[in-house]
Amino acid sequence: MRPDDPWDDGPARDRDGQDGTGGDAPGAAEPDQTPGAAEIYLEVHRSPAFREVRRRYRRFVVPAALAFLLWYLAYVVAATTAPGLMARPVAGAVNVAMVAGLGQFLSTFLLTWAYARHARLRRDRAALDLRWETQEMTRGMGPATTRGPVR
Repeated sequence: MRPDDPWDDGPARDRDGQDGTGGDAPGAAEPDQTPGAAEIYLEVHRSPAFREVRRRYRRFVVPAALAFLLWYLAYVVAATTAPGLMARPVAGAVNVAMVAGLGQFLSTFLLTWAYARHARLRRDRAALDLRWETQEMTRGMGPATTRGPVR
């Protein structure tokens, strides 16, 4: 195994903190004071900035998803319970069912556009700032706590 292998944690230690060499494990007496990746991500997860990004996400997604599902359910219910209404001609061979079906496609594209716009204007900058902050916090961690590229 290479010495720079990110998956190598060093010599295996037994329950008493002994490494395989017969002596105490290096650093066993004093715990590492730098926070690990898990602690850093928990800290970010608890931060007000992260909660704000999540709140902005939920304030858009929950109502939009609910509205879209209700619109889809109304289309399916109308198609199954009111075939006469859905068969009513609108213009030539085009009937209400065709217009409503095309409306489903149109609403999907509009919802996708609205989601992308909302993300760009309301969440992307804050999420990028959080990501940058998290990367800065984890930058100084050694290879035992972060997984670098496999060589």
